[in-house]
Amino acid sequence: MDTPLEQVTPFRHAAREMVRELGILQSAYVPAGLPLSHCHALVEIETRPLAQNQLRDRLRLDKSTTSRIVAGLVRAGLVRAKRDSGDQRRTRLELTVRGKSKLQKVHRDANAKVQSALELLTPEQRETVLTGLSLYAKALERARTRASCRIHTIRPADNAGVEKIIRSVLPEFMGTEPGFSTNDAEIADMYSSYSRPRSVYFVIERSTKILGGGGIAPLDGGDPDTCELRKMYLLSEIRGLGLGQSILDRCLEAARDFGYRRCYLETLRSMHQARALYEKNRFRPLKKPIGWTGHFRCDSWYALNL
Repeated sequence: MDTPLEQVTPFRHAAREMVRELGILQSAYVPAGLPLSHCHALVEIETRPLAQNQLRDRLRLDKSTTSRIVAGLVRAGLVRAKRDSGDQRRTRLELTVRGKSKLQKVHRDANAKVQSALELLTPEQRETVLTGLSLYAKALERARTRASCRIHTIRPADNAGVEKIIRSVLPEFMGTEPGFSTNDAEIADMYSSYSRPRSVYFVIERSTKILGGGGIAPLDGGDPDTCELRKMYLLSEIRGLGLGQSILDRCLEAARDFGYRRCYLETLRSMHQARALYEKNRFRPLKKPIGWTGHFRCDSWYALNL
């Protein structure tokens, strides 16, 4: 982990202080006479009618806990299930008149508490607090997304997902013409292509969906000591989470295990995040390509001594 422990501890302390001050440790939210989890559920349903699985995802809870919350709200007459007008087989949760009235009490009390605290801060301090809370919440969300992803070697069932990624990512950077990897025959069966000697391909998966990948193989037209980092692409939703580094680490470790002494790659100048990653890992730029990959439209080349 890159973040030192002495920087982690103050964040945990501040979070505990906020939890205590907000009364989250209490079994019920006193002004509403409801468990806090029920209050959060009402707030989410107020925004728009939700299917129960959507509410589960919004609250970050498991299925059984969400079911108990919904059952309690229905029994209390605060929520009702209504048939989806677009799909009669599905139901969505919405607030009843009583539920809306109860939630207004929650909002009034919560708003009063926040207003009371904000009065003690200058406008600049309020902006600082809001920015900090927003940044930290987003970071926690991204960390949760990263933790839900797993990396494994490619399987036959992953072929379609990997091909889809390659064909969807490259067009972001104007990479669809001849001379780009979207035209490589191997992308139709990446499993077989990387089951060959001294080759491996890793994929990033979350909930059975392939979100990225990258691999190594002998450099076509190169010497036996040189491998090529191939088809390392990530969907935009997982970029910036450190998963690119994880894939690169796996690839370089495998390259060393296979006995390669140099790793070569080709990319585009327009792929700024990718190039920053390679340079961070001490890949050095080359003036011209080596080997013959067939990717003559690539305009940036790098190599790393292993």
